[in-house]
Amino acid sequence: MAANSENGGAPQESFPLFSLSNQNSLGFGLFGSSSASLAKNITPPPPPCIEVLFSEMSSSVKATMETVNFNFDDEAVTLHKGRVSTREVFKLSNSDLVPGKYEGGLKLWEGSLDLVKTLHSEIHGGKLSLNGKRALELGCGHGLPGIFTWLKGASEVHFQDFNAEVLRCLTIPNVNANPREPESDAHEGVRFFAGDWSEIHQLLNHVCDRSEEKSPDSGSELDAGYHVILMAETVYCIDSLQNLYELIKKCLKRPDGVVYMAGKKHYFGVGGGTRHFLSVVENDGVMAASLIAEVTDGSSNVRDVWKLSFK
Repeated sequence: MAANSENGGAPQESFPLFSLSNQNSLGFGLFGSSSASLAKNITPPPPPCIEVLFSEMSSSVKATMETVNFNFDDEAVTLHKGRVSTREVFKLSNSDLVPGKYEGGLKLWEGSLDLVKTLHSEIHGGKLSLNGKRALELGCGHGLPGIFTWLKGASEVHFQDFNAEVLRCLTIPNVNANPREPESDAHEGVRFFAGDWSEIHQLLNHVCDRSEEKSPDSGSELDAGYHVILMAETVYCIDSLQNLYELIKKCLKRPDGVVYMAGKKHYFGVGGGTRHFLSVVENDGVMAASLIAEVTDGSSNVRDVWKLSFK
């Protein structure tokens, strides 16, 4: 996670644009050898897809709140995020990944910070406007990119994670800790969904390609879909890349929706990476991808941020 201090108070971390000042504090070791070996085992079927309500926030697991500071040229942004352990939530040792049971959502991955910085850069450069837009964060975990999108004026932000426990114990507390003004509007338009990428489209409100049914509140076909889809560190597993891509195509607004993807070029031990995902996109021929930022700080795998859109 981004802050592993056990001392009292609220640890503060500052992140200049695309440079992490304390790599070790993120606790990002990809996936340890024990986790990598687990990934080779047969995974159980995914849990059923459900919507998780604000009222379902965990009362038994209390997140320790910390701050993450972003020092941009034009403004300083502070986001609040919780810290909980996998042992407390899942009765597991502090593992990054247990396929089919826990997909790493309790850890603050570097790509989510890169994605927040990218969103700020895109907004500041006039390339992205979030006012009145619908956003979806896939594999949200802490949900910092989605929270940033909400604070910057999105009308709806939907958070998706594989684990309902992550949403109850971490994402919802994080959203509560970062209210936007006015406070009466703090939660309106924010929703949470848990489930696998192969099935979660059946629950999401704004889906363009829903052959099974037509949601009455998703609007007309021309207005269907999410204007912005966010995903950070979601492309680590080769086996899930096709499902992730198909979900994006179902959910992204046509023709002008955009996807922001942050991740590592390669995830050693589990086989995925941004290059593998981009090959899936290229082979399909429906979407185009452009590189926005590359992070080479010398202390971890090369990370990058991409923007995807329909051709």
